[in-house]
Amino acid sequence: MTAEMVAPAWMHEQITAEVYESWSEEQCAGIEIVDGMVVVSPSASKRHNRLARILANALDAAAGPEWNADTDFDVRLQDLPLTNRRTDVVVYRADTIDITPTRPEHVLLVAEVVSPGSETTDRIVKVDQYAKAGIGFYWRIEQAATGVPLVYTYVLDPATKTYRDGDVFTGVLKVAAPFPVEIDLGQV
Repeated sequence: MTAEMVAPAWMHEQITAEVYESWSEEQCAGIEIVDGMVVVSPSASKRHNRLARILANALDAAAGPEWNADTDFDVRLQDLPLTNRRTDVVVYRADTIDITPTRPEHVLLVAEVVSPGSETTDRIVKVDQYAKAGIGFYWRIEQAATGVPLVYTYVLDPATKTYRDGDVFTGVLKVAAPFPVEIDLGQV
């Protein structure tokens, strides 16, 4: 057996929060931890990254001083087993900017841009995980064949810890909650 054939231990063992926190930023880039196991994500397309940045910039500008919006952002959903999701866009409390890890109680909204290979995760798995974690708003952005993205919005029902379907937007996204914002999706 050659050295190339031996897989690293992290591919076969559950990762704890302590181990994950000891890794460098480079080691954590492009991965998520789900139920303690490392999940490698493919690199996002330029269109995906631009869409996430446009959303984050518009949300950051509209959010006011209480909230920040960022892209490619880790959120610790649970410690045991460790579940650490790397969100495409997140709106989180500004006063938690120096607190690590970012936890669901710091987060107001998560948006995921669906890409080839992330369909099931973004449409089903993450919806359930973010709702159970108590994150108030979830937006799913689909890159439609027309070139203009569709945005599906969801609002948390705190009694059931599930999301209710909100509005669907194309062209221009205009919402009043969690705060007023208007985003031209045709910029992509």
